[in-house]
Amino acid sequence: MHHLKRRTIPFTSIVGQDDMRFALILNAINPRIGGVLIRGDKGTAKSTAVRSLADLLETIQVASDCPFNCNPENPEDMCDLCYQKSQSNQITAVEKKTPVVDLPLGATEDRVVGSLNVERAIKEGIKALEPGILAAANRGILYIDEVNLLDDHVADVLLDAAAMGVNIVEREGVSVAHPSKFILVGTMNPEEGEIRPQLLDRFGLQVSVAGIEDVEQRMQIAKIAEAFDLDPEGFAKEWQQEQVDMKQKISRARQLLSQVSMSDDLLRLIASTCIDLGVKTHRAEIVITRTAKTIAAFDGRTEVNQ
Repeated sequence: MHHLKRRTIPFTSIVGQDDMRFALILNAINPRIGGVLIRGDKGTAKSTAVRSLADLLETIQVASDCPFNCNPENPEDMCDLCYQKSQSNQITAVEKKTPVVDLPLGATEDRVVGSLNVERAIKEGIKALEPGILAAANRGILYIDEVNLLDDHVADVLLDAAAMGVNIVEREGVSVAHPSKFILVGTMNPEEGEIRPQLLDRFGLQVSVAGIEDVEQRMQIAKIAEAFDLDPEGFAKEWQQEQVDMKQKISRARQLLSQVSMSDDLLRLIASTCIDLGVKTHRAEIVITRTAKTIAAFDGRTEVNQ
């Protein structure tokens, strides 16, 4: 393993782009919102914000020696090997950072879902699977830059995994499976083409970003970029307290979320609005409800009031 690591600017130091930052925070609090699609021109901090979000995420407990980040406390979220260990009380856990995994545009299907040795799979099951990107992203964030340019076949595989929460790898009549639950985050420049409707439908939230036109904010961006490039570690220390405060606020919101309620009057308003707008599916009501509750939790409330 090399000693180099990607430098990321502190999330809380990003200037402007409030909608984008808030959408990412809401998904960090409540992954059931369903991810976020960020649309905008190049150079508007889309990728920067996604990658810097990782430092605000809590660590997770994963099963030891498991390439799928299985939850050691929930048998329903385990691969076959971890499940067998849990049944015999042999499963152990380690702590690790919540993964943020990039899906490159040129990735092959095997790179995404994993490659399977059929002969070994017949004898060894899940052990014969060489884990792919979906394995690494389980219980974390799967980030796709230029998601609108994603290969159609890879997009279909991704849609299946996102819908089921399970990645099933089938070759020559042999199949293995592992949990694959992730927050899907995509960024795109609309000038380079639109996104497939089926893929667009998998994102719970969508925000648009544009270049900032406020002079003072643009000056601040230039100063921050220069300070970070000259001394990344020193810059990170300057923003350490803001990062800690935001991380704690996200953590408190996650704990409060299950206590948040919404009145039938507000649910009725959401449903009638969706009908008036001609929305055919019920996904909109579900996402709006989850998002509203998450906003309330972020604000420290136990009831959605507007």
